[in-house]
Amino acid sequence: MSEILPNEVYTTGEAEALLKVSNSTMKRLLKKGLLRANKVGGQYRILGHELLRLLSPEVDQKATDLYQKVKTITREATKHW
Repeated sequence: MSEILPNEVYTTGEAEALLKVSNSTMKRLLKKGLLRANKVGGQYRILGHELLRLLSPEVDQKATDLYQKVKTITREATKHW
């Protein structure tokens, strides 16, 4: 089983394989906006973070909260430089 990397960019084919869904399901996820993607050269590109958000919103929220906390601490620490 492959690991989904948050900062990796995946094609729809790669995302289908990682999520183990069909092409029609992937199209439906994109069309309904359940999976956010960007179109590059007429093809969709999906950030790994979006795949993780779809699979486990709770884990994604915890990671986002931790990132925001570290960001705030860093801003405060470097504010007086």
